Amino acid sequence: MADNNFPESYSMFANVHSYLGLPLSRDIESADVVVMGIPYDMGTTGRAGTRHGPQGVRLASANLRWEEKRWPWQFSVMDRLNVIDYGDLEFKPGESTSMIETVIKHVGAVHEKGKKTLCIGGDHFVTLPLLRAMHQHHGPVALVHFDAHTDTYTPEEDWSGDYDHGCMFYHAPKEGLIDPAHSIQVGIRTEYNTKTHLFEVIDAASANDLTSADVVAAIKQRVGEMPVYLTFDIDCLDPAYAPGTGTPVVGGITTDRALKIIRGLQGLNIVGADVVEVAPSYDHAEITALAAATIGLEILYVMASNLQ
Repeated sequence: MADNNFPESYSMFANVHSYLGLPLSRDIESADVVVMGIPYDMGTTGRAGTRHGPQGVRLASANLRWEEKRWPWQFSVMDRLNVIDYGDLEFKPGESTSMIETVIKHVGAVHEKGKKTLCIGGDHFVTLPLLRAMHQHHGPVALVHFDAHTDTYTPEEDWSGDYDHGCMFYHAPKEGLIDPAHSIQVGIRTEYNTKTHLFEVIDAASANDLTSADVVAAIKQRVGEMPVYLTFDIDCLDPAYAPGTGTPVVGGITTDRALKIIRGLQGLNIVGADVVEVAPSYDHAEITALAAATIGLEILYVMASNLQ
């Protein structure tokens, strides 16, 4: 059990420097979960700007600081988890290899200590080095992937090269980072090769027609007992709920449905997670950033729900 580490002030506008007002620290020894920003968007194929995602999500998260115990949870997450904000990872501007090496180094060090991570992107390419860091300490993981796109595009299909936010889940199975037989994608509504696709898919139309409980049941059945990496591309949400992203696609799920599904993942061993693709320059009134901040908090509650 952790001491409540929310700041004494619950102001939504003063000293807004970290996610949820958490302590800015790199002392991972005392932490259970480490929040990190990865301000990278060189893998973007549409509208750029997700390098400012971590900053935008942190600012919007101030709106969540006043509620010590989030509804409808019956406990405060900070009573069960000691969470710190590690700040943003810094890497050489314009060098994707520098970002990859930095992520593997810092995230790997956290997981080497048996801690968990919640990372804020940045574009979705950052998930590939995150999975490489996870693999060093957890072996292959089950991927629970929320997105409008499968991000399984091959080098032949994807003209943007190796550092692209649409190729991660083509490379990850080939590298043995994830087990596609226990992985699932939710919210997909763009083209992919159904004959060669390795993952189970609950497309957006089905995710909207099924009950949230049905979607949760399908996820849990697919994952089984494996450790889980949860990645949430904010464009899984319909643009009405997340306009501030690089590749918006209409027909997505609502924030309400997303939260219900994530909330239902209690019991899964989520060893790491990320929320990516927030582009504040295309946002309005922090709609997208607030959705991402809230999804991140919901993931923390799911992690904490396994601790009694």
